Amino acid sequence: MRIRIVDAFTDRPFTGNPAGVVLFGPDGFPDNAWLQSVAAEVNLSETAFAHPLPAGGEADWALRWFTPVTEVDMCGHATLATAHVLHSAGVATGTVRFAARCGVLSATAHDDGTLTLDFPTSSVTAVQIPDGLSQALGAKVISAHGTAPHVGDLLVELADEETVRSLAPDLAGLTAFSERGVIVTAAAADPAAGYDFVSRGFFPLMGIDEDPVTGSAHTELAPFWSARLGRHELTGLQASARSGLVRTELRGDRTLLTGRAVTVIDGELLTVP
Repeated sequence: MRIRIVDAFTDRPFTGNPAGVVLFGPDGFPDNAWLQSVAAEVNLSETAFAHPLPAGGEADWALRWFTPVTEVDMCGHATLATAHVLHSAGVATGTVRFAARCGVLSATAHDDGTLTLDFPTSSVTAVQIPDGLSQALGAKVISAHGTAPHVGDLLVELADEETVRSLAPDLAGLTAFSERGVIVTAAAADPAAGYDFVSRGFFPLMGIDEDPVTGSAHTELAPFWSARLGRHELTGLQASARSGLVRTELRGDRTLLTGRAVTVIDGELLTVP
């Protein structure tokens, strides 16, 4: 059984966010325990598993994502990685539709090598800054926002880009503040640098201390920053050690996420379900 490791939201190996991708035949997914074991063995933020669906339905492929410790409702970078594999292998062209726990998602390949994901826009609702959040982050919090159930993050605005970049939070302490993770963000110090806002994402509850580039978080970052900057098309830089760029376009209840991907490992699973 073939497995690929794909770096997503980048065009250079060893940057962006790596994801495992495993494609099955039309018979469907093996049992959950095997899928979780593979994801734990791969030990990346997410490993994606997909199988083709019968023609004529609302989606072309079924898609699931597992962190090293649990299955998740939504993942952007592993969806981008899966679409990249399908197109690179000649299995798909144009737009691919995925049936996932968060609904039907799509990925469209463009002639310039980019891929655009169509995801549901997350709600972003201002909440009272939780007690202890600033202490856990090690920085003053400007504002805090709840997000949609399929995302489940706490979105936290910090003072500036340098604060986001230099943050060294108490990861265990962050587990008290959201169902999934804590996303910190600030406006770009210099928009002429090629991005409009920066972010970082911490997901200790999901077995991920810091996610390199979180595509799904940009479904909350896009409406948050579009409202402040007055533009529907923006570019976000996730300022992790690996770093990556996500182009966002807000279209009401849908958000488009555009990026690139590159396969860095193409190998074989020697154990099968």
